Amino acid sequence: MHRSGTTMAWNVFKFCTALRGLGSIMILLVLGVVGVTYYAVVWTNYGPALSAGGLDSLAALAIILLFHFLLAMLLWSYFSVVFTDPGVVPPNWRLASDEEQRGGESDLLNSLEFGGLHPDSSNQRTRFCRKCSQPKPPRCHHCSVCGRCVLKMDHHCVWVLNCVGALNYKYFLLFLLYTFLETTLVTLLLMPHFVAFFSDEEIPGTPGTLATTFLAFVLNLAFALSVMGFLIMHISLVSGNTTTIEAYEKKTSPKWPYDLGRKKNFEQVFGTDKMYWLIPAYSEEDLRRMPELQGLEYPSKPDFDSQDF
Repeated sequence: MHRSGTTMAWNVFKFCTALRGLGSIMILLVLGVVGVTYYAVVWTNYGPALSAGGLDSLAALAIILLFHFLLAMLLWSYFSVVFTDPGVVPPNWRLASDEEQRGGESDLLNSLEFGGLHPDSSNQRTRFCRKCSQPKPPRCHHCSVCGRCVLKMDHHCVWVLNCVGALNYKYFLLFLLYTFLETTLVTLLLMPHFVAFFSDEEIPGTPGTLATTFLAFVLNLAFALSVMGFLIMHISLVSGNTTTIEAYEKKTSPKWPYDLGRKKNFEQVFGTDKMYWLIPAYSEEDLRRMPELQGLEYPSKPDFDSQDF
């Protein structure tokens, strides 16, 4: 039994180490897909049309401007996820006194790997991470890849070489949104060229440019379809104020206490300032007055009994 446990721990360690190395490759892969797509759309197919004159030139200009706008938002959101810490538990953190009086979080979020309960000095039950040897705030989980607890952890994403948690979840959702819009646009733009490959018509261009166009279409179609599924899933999670991890835990839990209605659930991720909803940033006002954006405190239904949802 001891050997089996040791072997399993070693296998998990090797898997987590592999994920760390894979993340760097994934970032290069993302940039590679962007490069191939940029070459196929701008340099090969629509850039030359700018000098054609007339309506064709105006149409090409509009397409290139839209392409660059979505690409800029995609990269801004992507690198915001990559370089933003998802949220770490502050040193010597403890539950606020008002939560301790209620007995903590009611033990709904026992992490599958390290979710034991640990009594504190006041004989109240506080979630405790055995790996980090510290208490865990509400909705916090331990990431075996990062080797630490992450605030409101959703999942560890190899595509961004980072965990997705309280402080970068909005940026991740915007990355999915702009990736879906950009890849869908590219798929539609290159579809006539792709169809032409299977016709008897003579296609202008060198073998290299034709191959790049073909590859860009296939890659963007594949990403558009796969990202669409992830986007739909996360829209559903946001509407219920749930993370990917919590969605599995809710199956055996009572009614979810953090579901405050779609509007409040949305604001807990995107903030209340509409001007900031579609960019990877928050207003100073939202950061000042919404503690849930910091990942340590989350209102629950008993706090909103007197309000409409």
